[in-house]
Amino acid sequence: MRQKHRWGSFLVSAVALVAASSPAVGAAATHAAAPACTFSQLIANSAQRVGADKVRITLINDGPKACVLQGFPGMALAGQGSPNRNKPLKVVRQGTAKPVNLAVGGKAWTLIGFTPVLGEAEGYCASGAKPSVAPSIVLGVGGGGLQLGPDDGGDFALCGDTVRATAFAGSR
Repeated sequence: MRQKHRWGSFLVSAVALVAASSPAVGAAATHAAAPACTFSQLIANSAQRVGADKVRITLINDGPKACVLQGFPGMALAGQGSPNRNKPLKVVRQGTAKPVNLAVGGKAWTLIGFTPVLGEAEGYCASGAKPSVAPSIVLGVGGGGLQLGPDDGGDFALCGDTVRATAFAGSR
């Protein structure tokens, strides 16, 4: 599942807040600094599960030109429909944001951690919080949102409304 959408005021504000609060650092030495990546030039095919409590999301610069990605993603849970109808999640930032230069076809990633739902079937949260379950997430990046599902075809199930996200990093 891959859908690109401009979000309503939630994500645009959240992404603007992330951009405004990230330290301004120029692009690595090339001939000229590339512009910031926009969501319309980025693709993410799925969220790869990394254990019971993390997913790795890889973004690819689909062009038409190089760009710089920096900061942290916004996050929300979403159903099968419009990403605009979502449940925003609080993002606890981990690490330091550094610029990632993405040539066309270049990749960057972020690791999203959450408190997993315990038990079988209906499941429960050790904290007593109500579990949240959704078939997709929306990653807020570059002024918009990329909706994607987990690579195993299952659902996202987490306790509470908070996730942990690493700063975007370049892939080799």
